[in-house]
Amino acid sequence: MLILATTEREYPWGTLRSTHASKVKVILEEKELAYRVERLNPGDLWKKPPELLAKHPLGKVPYLLLQNGASIFDSTVINEYLEDRYPHNALKPNRDWELAQMRMQETFADEAFLVGDLPKIWMPYWSKPESRDEAMMEAGREGLRRRGLPYLESQLASHDYVCGDFSLADAPYMAVAMVLEVDGMALTDFPACAAYFDRLRSRPSYRSISPKTSLEASEGRN
Repeated sequence: MLILATTEREYPWGTLRSTHASKVKVILEEKELAYRVERLNPGDLWKKPPELLAKHPLGKVPYLLLQNGASIFDSTVINEYLEDRYPHNALKPNRDWELAQMRMQETFADEAFLVGDLPKIWMPYWSKPESRDEAMMEAGREGLRRRGLPYLESQLASHDYVCGDFSLADAPYMAVAMVLEVDGMALTDFPACAAYFDRLRSRPSYRSISPKTSLEASEGRN
């Protein structure tokens, strides 16, 4: 069985999860693969003990443990591995240009959202409300309004998903949908994005990362 290492914690305001690991989790679900979750202490990501570095040399999540004991790290690499190793329920195109488009869109989502403006919004939610940096959170929202969301809106002008059909390029946006569900950021100026995030939340795979889903109910699948 595959093992996904991640950070997930239940708080009074919902179940909070690593965005990059959530990106992998939804692909495991879309592929209907057997896996279980290994939940790391968030403090280990700061302390970076040797046992963590042995599996991910940067001391991060996610990493995926294979049945032979080997580990794969980086959410994009993991998802490409899962697609290549388990080609059923295909999530990437075959044509070179379409494949390049998918990879470019996935890279934009990662860099503009998951490692760009989204952490400014998401990381404070792991603290008590009175400890959150509201100015930083609003700066993250403004960053999304200025860069990420306008571009995404343009890509959704004639598609239900960023590359037409649901693909690996949509996986990072599943994590964005999760964060924005918790945050409740208004998307009035981005109607295509708002409809898109609702569409993502309606997929069965989203339940595995939804803030409404408990830890007990999202430990993996047999």
